[in-house]
Amino acid sequence: MSNTYKSAGVDKEEGYKTVDKIKKAVGETHNSNVLNHLGSFGAFYEIGGYKNPVLVSGTDGVGTKLKVALDSKRYDSIGVDCFAMCANDILCHGAKPLFFLDYLACGKLDSEIAAEIVLGMVAACKDNNCALIGGETAEMPGMYQPGDYDVAGFCVGIVEKDQIIDGSKIKTGDKIIALPSSGFHSNGFSLVRKVFPDFEEEFEGKPLFETLLVPTRLYYKDVHKVIEEVKVSGIAHITGGGLYENIPRIIGDGLCASIDASKIKIPSIMLELEKRGGVAREEMFGTFNMGVGMIVVVDPQHAEKVLHLLDDAYEIGEITEGSEKINLAI
Repeated sequence: MSNTYKSAGVDKEEGYKTVDKIKKAVGETHNSNVLNHLGSFGAFYEIGGYKNPVLVSGTDGVGTKLKVALDSKRYDSIGVDCFAMCANDILCHGAKPLFFLDYLACGKLDSEIAAEIVLGMVAACKDNNCALIGGETAEMPGMYQPGDYDVAGFCVGIVEKDQIIDGSKIKTGDKIIALPSSGFHSNGFSLVRKVFPDFEEEFEGKPLFETLLVPTRLYYKDVHKVIEEVKVSGIAHITGGGLYENIPRIIGDGLCASIDASKIKIPSIMLELEKRGGVAREEMFGTFNMGVGMIVVVDPQHAEKVLHLLDDAYEIGEITEGSEKINLAI
């Protein structure tokens, strides 16, 4: 019997099934700027209507949150996570997402699982007026075990050059406003899984995995609602490293983000992890978003308007003089 690609562990037919399952839904994310269709070697996107456009790109994955999804056999939220982690990053510069591409790797492809992951991306793209214009599925026996998957995404957005938000206009007295997270988002899951090894246990009346798999919040609509109304000095996406690592990325020399942690609304699941795992409060704030998925920095005269525009936003601090870049009083 001769060797075949299938006998080596790669089933091309399952790949074709995956494409068939997602093709129609992916096409629904396209607009008139998309010049090609699924199956091309490259993805084409036409840009128009801008005076001095700057492309802003970002790439990310969902880390070991995938393990929770795979063990719980819940896959759709992972696609949302993948898109959100990329789109929320470029949003920090005021960019609107134009198009998204995905990369899915596995040991043995299951078209049902792969399609469910991608359809989650489709839903997120639609919610953000973004086109899913390409991707790659790699079946890699020997590199991944059967049942293992990894996923990454690539998002490209656009912003007028004179409207780029980079933190350079942040000044003393500016207010720091928090936009709540939907949970852990897609960071810190190696510690989450260590403290919560049983995803089926009950937490607040439902299986724990339902709380852990709540997808990363998409901030596009909220942030652009604010940008259209007021001048925003800085935006930070609170991902790995928490407030400690992400806020200083937009703070200039001689300035400090002074934050009162007592004002932060910490989700109950994070308090439970802190208690059960015996995790120090400083470690919690240096690993998780602690309920703050994104922050915006605005002139104090605009703070009330931002709070009015965003029902669930709230103030957590202000910009002061200092050399530390962040002072988080916990």
